[in-house]
Amino acid sequence: MSKWFNVGKIVNTHGIRGEVRVISTTDFPEERYAKGNTLFIFSQNEDPIEVKVTGHRVHKNFDLLLFEGYTNVNHVERFKGAMIKIPEDQQGELDEGEFYYHEIIGCTVETVEGEKLGKVKEILSTGANDVWVIQRHGQKDALIPYIEEVVKEINTENKLIIIQPMEGLLS
Repeated sequence: MSKWFNVGKIVNTHGIRGEVRVISTTDFPEERYAKGNTLFIFSQNEDPIEVKVTGHRVHKNFDLLLFEGYTNVNHVERFKGAMIKIPEDQQGELDEGEFYYHEIIGCTVETVEGEKLGKVKEILSTGANDVWVIQRHGQKDALIPYIEEVVKEINTENKLIIIQPMEGLLS
């Protein structure tokens, strides 16, 4: 059985031409929702429905998608609340040094000296570089920039990240 990855949730319809309003849960909406791509819609009590993207635009923090053959609001009404997923094999190969959020979140973070700092609880996309929020025991969260100078090693199999903190980073 193949593994599925969520790339978005259909929260509503948009207009009358069959567009759906999606809250994106993918790190790569431009790639995932590109014209011609195949996505799978998981509605309640239904088998996954394979759809082909014919349109994608961004509107007020939502991704608006159009699917081939779904040309009016009545066709897509039933997709409200459905998850959009892709099979694992569609995930695409990442370049070296690139990771999916789900691989990083939950990793234990240690310094190069072996001091345990905590676990990555969320990732903030700041534009320049991602910032990892580290939940520390009995202290406030630490913010670690995902840059070469700081992040020295990422081992997703053992869920371990080794960092070299810059001065002032953990205070």
